[in-house]
Amino acid sequence: MLPPVPVVPPADPRAPWWCYARLWFALLGLVALAGAAAGLVHLAVAGLILIVALAGAICVRRGRAWRVPLPIVPSAASAPPAQRPRVDPPLIALVAALPEPALLLTPDGEILSANERVALAVGAARVGDPLSFLVRVPEVLAAVRAGAEDGVPRRVEFAERIPLDRWLEAHVVPLHLQGGRPGGRPDAVLLTFRDLTAQRRVEQMRADFVANASHELRTPLASLSGFIETLLGPARNDAAARERFLTIMGAQARRMSRLIDDLLSLSRIELNVHVRPDTPVDLGGILAHVCDTLTPLAQDRGVTIELSRGAGAAMVRGDRDELIRLFENLVENALKYGLTGKRVEVGLAREAGPTGEVAVISVRDFGPGIAPEHLPRLTERFYRVDVAASRDQGGTGLGLAIVKHIVARHRGRMTVESSPGEGANFTVRLELAEETSKNEVNPAA
Repeated sequence: MLPPVPVVPPADPRAPWWCYARLWFALLGLVALAGAAAGLVHLAVAGLILIVALAGAICVRRGRAWRVPLPIVPSAASAPPAQRPRVDPPLIALVAALPEPALLLTPDGEILSANERVALAVGAARVGDPLSFLVRVPEVLAAVRAGAEDGVPRRVEFAERIPLDRWLEAHVVPLHLQGGRPGGRPDAVLLTFRDLTAQRRVEQMRADFVANASHELRTPLASLSGFIETLLGPARNDAAARERFLTIMGAQARRMSRLIDDLLSLSRIELNVHVRPDTPVDLGGILAHVCDTLTPLAQDRGVTIELSRGAGAAMVRGDRDELIRLFENLVENALKYGLTGKRVEVGLAREAGPTGEVAVISVRDFGPGIAPEHLPRLTERFYRVDVAASRDQGGTGLGLAIVKHIVARHRGRMTVESSPGEGANFTVRLELAEETSKNEVNPAA
């Protein structure tokens, strides 16, 4: 049998200094001899240099035998990584298939696996990082630690204010993967998130809507109750007071009727906002009808309505009654709040759109205008620039909200341009129906 061959470790590419010292001493001696031969160096100096070079080479040769090999200590970079708990591929696939953002954690809070939805909910997750690198909510971290200790599921709701207001719900579910006893220390923890932002905003909107609607109804009801008590009591036999009170009571009753009508209209429009109307209607005829209907109101206020529309029909697919309501609200607002301008311009034009021709309807008044800080909130329910002036004019605070939802149902777009002292211009853009371009006669032909 052959003797075992000793295993020689591979040479370190970073050789020590003594591997190259003899070469340097040899080069020094050659340089000294060349300098003496060329007469550049004195013979005594060259001999001295040659002796030093030979002595250094001999010392290095003997020093190699004296040196003691040092033990090789592996660096931190070459050390084997810490062993993580093994996760079965089916479990990773299950976490990836969950419809909600999900993280699989060790009992110590280290990330074992995460699905793609986590990045959209709380941020990008890296396997091996602690959960605190990703989620910085103390309540969630405490729930994960407690669930890893006692094996009891937990639910935590929390809010984030940066960069946007969001409400999330975290579910902590301890897992016993190795068939352990339920209630004991789990082998892993499943953490899932559910976005509650839309639900919370709907609840807040509903609460605000009920509060505003009840407030708007409470005032006229209080007036009616007070006048009825007065007519039944002290003013029972006062004909003049009875006549005056009945007039006020009629105005308050009409105000409540308008508010209820607007609430019902808004609810009905919101119910069908996802269904786009498909009946062809002529915008020119609708605008002419609206202007004729509101002419008596304009005459009472001393305001002139000027309608300008191009030749030919401007057909759009829509609901005629809703479009009439849309432009009635815009023109009526212009008559009420642009009273000082004495003129309201209603225009119908066309322009090129992304997918074809678009009808552009503008309603412009020349009144006091609207301050810039009010423009983004004009279409909110019950929002008023001037509460007292709006109530004096009989407004309910829902007119522009109805306009916004009608425009949205017809897949249109509305813009508002206004500056203080220069009036306001409301512009609605609606896509023209295909029949318009097919049946339109080219004026240039």
